Amino acid sequence: MSFDLLSEPIRKFIRDKRWDELRPIQNAAIAKISTTDNNYILISKTASGKTEAAFLPILSKGNFTEPGVQVLYISPLIALINDQFLRIEDLCRHLDVRITKWHGEAKKSLKDQLLKEPSGIALITPESLESMFVNKLYNIKHLFGNLKYVVVDEIHSFIGTDRGTQLMSILSRLQDQSLSHFILIGLSATVSEENKFQEVKQFTGDEDRTKILIDRTAKEIEIEFRYFDGNNNAELPVELLESLYNETKESKVLIFPNSRGKAEEVAVKLKKIALRLRGHNNYFSHHSSITREVREYVEHFAKNNKRENFCISCTSTLELGIDIGTVDKIVQVDAANSIASLVQRTGRSGRKNDERSHLILYSTEEWSLLQSIASWLLYKQGFIEPQVISPKPYDILLHQALSITKGCSGLRMQDLISKLRSNCAFSHIDPGEIQSIVDHLIQIDLLEKLRDEVLIGVTGEKIVNGMEFYSVFKSEENFKVTNAGNPIGEIPLSPQIKEDENILLAARIWKIKYVDLEAKKIEVIKANDGKSPVFSGQGGDVHAKIRHMMLSVLISNETYSFLDHESASRLDKMRGEFSHFDVKNIETDRPVYRPKEKLEFLTFTSSRINRTLNLLLHANDIDCFFDDKKSVFEIECSKDELLRTWDSVLFELENIDSHLQNLIVQRPVVMDFSKWGVFLPLALQVALIKDRRYDVQGTRLFLESTNFIEGVG
Repeated sequence: MSFDLLSEPIRKFIRDKRWDELRPIQNAAIAKISTTDNNYILISKTASGKTEAAFLPILSKGNFTEPGVQVLYISPLIALINDQFLRIEDLCRHLDVRITKWHGEAKKSLKDQLLKEPSGIALITPESLESMFVNKLYNIKHLFGNLKYVVVDEIHSFIGTDRGTQLMSILSRLQDQSLSHFILIGLSATVSEENKFQEVKQFTGDEDRTKILIDRTAKEIEIEFRYFDGNNNAELPVELLESLYNETKESKVLIFPNSRGKAEEVAVKLKKIALRLRGHNNYFSHHSSITREVREYVEHFAKNNKRENFCISCTSTLELGIDIGTVDKIVQVDAANSIASLVQRTGRSGRKNDERSHLILYSTEEWSLLQSIASWLLYKQGFIEPQVISPKPYDILLHQALSITKGCSGLRMQDLISKLRSNCAFSHIDPGEIQSIVDHLIQIDLLEKLRDEVLIGVTGEKIVNGMEFYSVFKSEENFKVTNAGNPIGEIPLSPQIKEDENILLAARIWKIKYVDLEAKKIEVIKANDGKSPVFSGQGGDVHAKIRHMMLSVLISNETYSFLDHESASRLDKMRGEFSHFDVKNIETDRPVYRPKEKLEFLTFTSSRINRTLNLLLHANDIDCFFDDKKSVFEIECSKDELLRTWDSVLFELENIDSHLQNLIVQRPVVMDFSKWGVFLPLALQVALIKDRRYDVQGTRLFLESTNFIEGVG
């Protein structure tokens, strides 16, 4: 029995908690982690006890009398570290184990204490680890030389991202500093099975020694669809907001509107309705542009408030596993960017006593409705999008080359190349490509070569010495917003930001009284009406399988009980408009028609293939505009002209490198997706953008197999 494998202090903890039984994922994890030395990925629904599943056997098996940090917990969010600190501290109540938070907001005295006598468990973000390698390399072996376990929380949020590649590299460097081989435990509620978990296994750097433990117990979800036509207006329909108020006024609710601006609009307008109807006043917004103190207040209120209802309008900042207590309902406004995101958000409700989750999906536009339906149907089939792994992350290698050089205060060229080559994050990058990147860094003065040694160059010093160096994702250039000296949040500068304009921020309305361009500060006072700020950012790429399901829904006659009357009517209307297309094969048949002056070509394929098609069509001098939300191209030609040039478009796919090089030279802004890619040699910039933003193989298959279907009758 798994319980018997645990140490007596841990068994006492379980008895004190009066747990009737261990959860399935806990039983499985205890049995495996206690008796083997494999890496494990624990996959189980939200609130199923994954943290305890990892730490119960680790705390039982570990010898915390040994010097050095024994367990390193890595989280994507500082807020999650602060939350998990309390849970791990509770687990250790009968153990003499020190637990230390290490991030930019943690107490320096506690960090200093850990440096003086390293032991126990440390909780950290990837950026803080990076900073340690850059500035305190001599402390790495001192702290982590005897490391036994690394626990990566919300591991799915790292897979297929620049930040994930950075963490892979850091873990590889950490292993080089460790006296023994540490075990990696990953925790997640949403990992795709599409490729037999290959992506998450690769992340550990040792696929063969990485095992998957998955609890397939399904969580019951009560779902409802609501439709309110937005009429292409920037603001949400009044009727939608009134419906949203009625659906949530007597519940504890998280609302996900897909953008920070919309999150503010929802929070402020619901609060106004509540004021008019004398409802509760607990309407909040929560996103990355709100100051930390305000976010923490919202989290504390939600977690500790037992009686009052509340409504938090938020972005992905509350998508991950921060404990905010019991939530009754989740509301998604328009289609989520991915099925994985929708699953994460839905799991935030029904956490208490394994109650069912309650999800309400609002749509303001018919294509958003169609995508939401398709995503839900695919989720019910068990599909979650696999993360796209970049086999050759040249930009992150470049960043790590600077980090290694800075941390070592210079080193021999061949040693730098060797460290990069042996790093599992860069195992698919050719030695010649690594050399070319280092040579280019020397050429542009980010590195300097003295005999056979490389140092940080004069230009490089300006980069590596800044706080922004530790992260591999771009930060917005924001203006701090204050009211009477009290910080509220940050917003990017836009034409909207000028004196006497009113804005929404932190679920309140403010009038701008003064803009200090030099100090990048905005002073505001309270106001009665305003508009949400214009934030940068855009939705993620949509997987081809979602688009295929959208087409399948359109050509089907199936009715869906989860749709309200208006959603069903809108779907029927779309089906009626689509009925004159005789689509027989959703993989190959694609509608083309001329409703107005321009030809419309509905591709029903992935965002990456659409992006590639757009590049190739323009390369063939075909004037077109594509709307990825609808997966439609508006083309300035006839169907016959499009057919005649189709083979030419396929031919131009062979010249895509040349087209991408011209694009980068003419519009350098296209490289903005990568913080460090702009420092690469041009040829590798081309390779990077092709890998990250385009899909050559998928586009070739699409071009070769597409069958144009015209309307009939």
